[in-house]
Amino acid sequence: MLEIAEELRAWSDAGRTFAVATVIGVSGSAPRPIGASMAVSADGAVIGNVSGGCVDGAVYELCREAIRTGESSTHRFGYSDESAFAVGLSCGGVIEVFVQPAPVIPPSGATVARSFTGRTMLVHNGKVEGTVGSLDAAVLSSTETTVLPGVLVEVPAPPPRMLIFGALDFAAALTTVGTFLGYRVTVCDARPVFATPERFPGAEVVVDWPHRYLEQTTVDDRTAICVLTHDSKFDIPVLTRALRIPVGYVGAMGSRRTHAERLELLRGNGVTPEELARLRSPIGLDIGGLTPEETALSIAAEIVACRRNGSGRPLSAVCGPIHTRLDAMTGS
Repeated sequence: MLEIAEELRAWSDAGRTFAVATVIGVSGSAPRPIGASMAVSADGAVIGNVSGGCVDGAVYELCREAIRTGESSTHRFGYSDESAFAVGLSCGGVIEVFVQPAPVIPPSGATVARSFTGRTMLVHNGKVEGTVGSLDAAVLSSTETTVLPGVLVEVPAPPPRMLIFGALDFAAALTTVGTFLGYRVTVCDARPVFATPERFPGAEVVVDWPHRYLEQTTVDDRTAICVLTHDSKFDIPVLTRALRIPVGYVGAMGSRRTHAERLELLRGNGVTPEELARLRSPIGLDIGGLTPEETALSIAAEIVACRRNGSGRPLSAVCGPIHTRLDAMTGS
């Protein structure tokens, strides 16, 4: 529900009646992770989805029924040879869905626990409201969206960070794509004439030496670092730092010749072979991109592939489920 909470809050403020369906269990080639939600209003409006289309029609009717009866319910949808729109997941997976009329809408940044019997517990700014019974302690210790016995716990996660070093046209295009993908984007460059907010709308713009900024900012294993400066006096210090900290992705722009020279300089800086193996350079996937926008798409595709453990190959050329592994889907 957290993914659509802002829209639900607007519905609630407008006095609209609605029900929410939320994924509480997944297995196999399931298209959406635990916590994915769809809401249906009494006048038939819809926001969100629980299956990418396969069973959303059936869930829509379940939400309408919940609005009429005021009762919560749980439902299981699996593969069916009949119409996937009505009864099953054509992709072969299985999902369980919890349908609840008029749920409590959590404030921004709150953890919400909803029992399948209708009780709600909110944890926000150190305060606790409500209870789900004997599982209260487990809810308070939860650090990610999960399902406890009879209770769905949704934990808000801050957006992952994308740090772009080098205030170039390629950086402007990557800012747009990164923001679209839900990243909190920061553009950093030591040259104030290039690093201006006007050139990078939607991004935090920092005028500083890249390595110095990286040393003082907060990163985690979801952070993507993209070095686009093409200048060794900027590249080498920031890459030396980036390859030694636990971030999810480190990429650097440049030709293969530039890459070879960069490797020698990094080795001279004491970067180990294991650390060098983390470097994605030349940055991006081979999609034949030429323009800044196409290059940004190439870089973003590689970042997503790394984050979701994708192969980067065409789906038509690989076997097995096409949906992301469930452990990657729930760890956004």
